[in-house]
Amino acid sequence: MKPTLLILAAGIGSRYGSLKQIDPLGPSGETIIDYSIYDAIRAGFGKVVFVIKENIATEFKEVFSDKIKGKISLDYAYQEIDKVPDGVVWSKDRIKPWGTGHAVMMAADKIHEPFAVINADDFYGRSAYQVLSDFYRNNPWKENDFCMVGFEVGRSLSEHGTVSRGVCTADENSFLVDVTERTKIARNEKGIAYLDDEDKPVQIAEDTIVSMNFWGFTPSFFGHLQSGFLEFIKQNASDPKAEFYIPTVVNNLIQSRTAGVKILKSSDQWFGMTYREDREMVISKIRGLIETGNYPENLWK
Repeated sequence: MKPTLLILAAGIGSRYGSLKQIDPLGPSGETIIDYSIYDAIRAGFGKVVFVIKENIATEFKEVFSDKIKGKISLDYAYQEIDKVPDGVVWSKDRIKPWGTGHAVMMAADKIHEPFAVINADDFYGRSAYQVLSDFYRNNPWKENDFCMVGFEVGRSLSEHGTVSRGVCTADENSFLVDVTERTKIARNEKGIAYLDDEDKPVQIAEDTIVSMNFWGFTPSFFGHLQSGFLEFIKQNASDPKAEFYIPTVVNNLIQSRTAGVKILKSSDQWFGMTYREDREMVISKIRGLIETGNYPENLWK
């Protein structure tokens, strides 16, 4: 059974300042999403599902539908504020949906096989897709056998500002023990550090494994999301900024021993567009990968 690639593309990056998911960056107008899909096809994925907002659906379909047609199956799911359980009343000040966990929930009726979850604006590299595809194709997986592709924090930073990352703790068998969101991570004179709750720097090792929101799940995860969201919404419906995150659900499943999450390691360098200033770096990185033969000049020719 071929896995599905679920691409979270509903958010518009406030720090980037535009609809960066469809910003052309490759020499033939390719977006980061194009490279993600290309790598997924090479790794044996059978379908792509986009989670987007309905008001950008026309733009997305114009950019992707024709070029991908015939290469991999394509579908869309829509994330909106009002897609919550019946009877829930939320803050009138809320202007965006309910976070990454809510986004994945929107694809529940589109996916019936193991699937990967990625961000639209992150360039993960070919090996990330391959190790996750191999995990589900080569192992007799059970319904709560999950995984994540981890990256070394030193390979996941921006040159133009701080970043937030899920810092991972693993056991001796490379299973995830927990993932803790750390903010304002950047290099300093001692190496790499994040700021704690008192804005004091806490040093972490260069090879510390962090989550870049590249997860592998089976369809049972949708049920866990549904129950987790019901609890979340009871407590947070009136909060205009509360978000329902994937790692929160994952941590709860690990702590309750309901699921295991295997950490798979990627050998590739992550890069992405957190800030507008990252754009030229991304273009340069892609050009370098083309020159070394990792990608063709025109992906879909």
